[in-house]
Amino acid sequence: MYRVELDLFTGPLDLLLYLVRRSEVDIRELPIAKLTRQFQEFIEVLEFLDLDLVGDFVAMASTLVEVKSRLVLAEPEEEDEPIEADVSDDPRSGLVERLLEYKRFKEAATALEERAAEWQERYPRLSDDRPGTGRDPASDRIKEVELWDLVSALGRVLQRKEVDEQSSIRYDDTPIHVYVEQIGNLVRREQEVRFTSLFDEESLRSKIVGMFLAVLELLRHHGFRAEQPVPFGEIIIRPPLNDGTTQDGSGLTLPNTDEASWEGEAPAEPQADDA
Repeated sequence: MYRVELDLFTGPLDLLLYLVRRSEVDIRELPIAKLTRQFQEFIEVLEFLDLDLVGDFVAMASTLVEVKSRLVLAEPEEEDEPIEADVSDDPRSGLVERLLEYKRFKEAATALEERAAEWQERYPRLSDDRPGTGRDPASDRIKEVELWDLVSALGRVLQRKEVDEQSSIRYDDTPIHVYVEQIGNLVRREQEVRFTSLFDEESLRSKIVGMFLAVLELLRHHGFRAEQPVPFGEIIIRPPLNDGTTQDGSGLTLPNTDEASWEGEAPAEPQADDA
């Protein structure tokens, strides 16, 4: 079974901040009922992905439910009083402070990364002296689309299809790098591929998870681009800019692997002519 590292998604506060931005509301006026419902929907997708330590997200969901309950109980007595009258009495205040602190931390980290990128551009480099690619972009955006946008899109895919849960009978053990190559070649050939179309013919849980992880791999480490022309709409996967694709549409450089070609034996090395 494929497993996803939880730090890829940077935790429940990151998801909560994403939902607040998506709702276009002030953090200090959290729409708890709406956020609780959306948060629980994301947890269902995370559980489908079989994430380790998903309990952190469940704990945050419990906090949201508790705050929601306290707000409902307080409504009859404070219905005619403005919310700003006493912030300390607002059940949301503790969560708001945590979220604001996380937002400040994330913005500071982004600013430092942008400054570092500017300094890199000030110094000439040799053609083969490329900046390292070890920076983990998990807490930032994947191109124009965030990780949570991709998780949301996967949730929409799951809602419109019946997923085969009988993994003990039908289990897909295809290595991730195979999906990386297959999807990468498809995107290079078509130039743009709808994210949801990748799963049109698939119903096996392990295969859906493997393909989703392959998309993340292409976006994070192979220069592929994800765009969302309409907010919360379809996500389009595009090949890297300045792509050195070969004539047959393949050109994907895979991570280090000692495995033979996934189609069978490794291709034979070209032989020199014995003149």
